[in-house]
Amino acid sequence: MSELTTVTRPPEPDFSVITTEELRAYREAENRFRASSAARAMLGEPDTGVAIDWQEIALRGRDLPVRVYRPAPTGDDEAAARTDLPLVVHVHGGGFVGTAVQCDWTNSHLAARLPALVVSVEHRLLAPGEPLANAADDGWDVLRHVVRQAAQWGVDPARTAVFGESCGALISALTAIRAREAGLELKAQVLVNPVVDVTGTMFDHPSIAEYAYSPTLALPQLRLIQRLAVPPGVDARTVSPLHADALSGLAPALVVVPTQDPVADHGRRYAERLREAGTSVRLSEYPGAKHAFLTLPGVEPQAEAARAEILAFLRAALAK
Repeated sequence: MSELTTVTRPPEPDFSVITTEELRAYREAENRFRASSAARAMLGEPDTGVAIDWQEIALRGRDLPVRVYRPAPTGDDEAAARTDLPLVVHVHGGGFVGTAVQCDWTNSHLAARLPALVVSVEHRLLAPGEPLANAADDGWDVLRHVVRQAAQWGVDPARTAVFGESCGALISALTAIRAREAGLELKAQVLVNPVVDVTGTMFDHPSIAEYAYSPTLALPQLRLIQRLAVPPGVDARTVSPLHADALSGLAPALVVVPTQDPVADHGRRYAERLREAGTSVRLSEYPGAKHAFLTLPGVEPQAEAARAEILAFLRAALAK
């Protein structure tokens, strides 16, 4: 989990033919870059009013790293003494690559300005033998762990939200469904450029066809995600929120959709399904923005506006 300062970004491989060994090597090099100061020009600088550190949570059968963002103590130690901060459990995007560090800009500013404790899940990444169900368990298990030990974390469990981007939004959506089934009340869910379908209909959307290879070569990556996410013989609907049997009674949702995104219609259709089920949902589109734009404030001009919208939504939802 070290954050290196001088790192070269690896070239992007051909995801349509990548081997397991090549995937692991690429992931290690790419995540090393994303965790380095060299990436800050793209990923943005964290808020200086927040303490950021790594912690390990002991879960059943594994220890899982989480990146924790806590408002720094004020002069009178008010923040240090607080035991009633709202909780935001965040899940980074990427699927087979990615790290919580890439979201420092967004998460630190949310922690400072809500204020809140933000816990970002360093979930298991997709790989042969590491299906999407494992990452989904990581998101849910971290939420349940922190809520159960709310006093130790200094949070108010009655004011909890989930938040994720891309594949992380898929995990967050699944977590919101599991929370409802377990009787754990969430105040909000924020889903940014969500991938919500890894079944055979994953690619049956106009936005996939329109943006499959422009502005980025997205389709090979999405096909790799689908291959890794669901092993043969597993029902892909179990990890596809779009195909969930029931979407009523879920936490109010903000669905953020960049329009130049192959999975834009995933977000639009999921918002429709939530609305049809009677779940409160706001669909917010950002014309011209690309996939993962929220994590790239250095190159995506609409990232600031999206972060401000997410902050306002969570502030209203998590208010006492």
